[in-house]
Amino acid sequence: MPRATNAPASRERRKRVIDSAKGYRGRRSKLFRYAKDATMKGKYWAYRDRKTRKRNFRMLWVQRLNAAVRALGLTYSRFAEGLKASGIGLDRKILSDLAITDEVAFKGIVEQVKAALEKKQSESKSEKLS
Repeated sequence: MPRATNAPASRERRKRVIDSAKGYRGRRSKLFRYAKDATMKGKYWAYRDRKTRKRNFRMLWVQRLNAAVRALGLTYSRFAEGLKASGIGLDRKILSDLAITDEVAFKGIVEQVKAALEKKQSESKSEKLS
């Protein structure tokens, strides 16, 4: 009995890999063996860098907030503490966008944060005295 290779399915699978490697340079887009390695590596990097992109954007938002808040007389860590104390539930992305696009609203938030920090500080002093 002759060997069965299931050629149509194999050809379809190889064609799918070659099609997904479209745009790569040289043999990586033409030959199955190299296209398979290239697409596997591409998927690995894409998965890894989706995580890295989140990390990078968070760092960018924190840097923007730190710069904007320092211009108004606070540090980022004190600002974050004041946000929690004042009960403001905006995330870093929204806050950094506000700092860039709507300075008046951001200044209002910073004033609320400063007031919450003052209140928190006065409460802690009164607890220490009693």
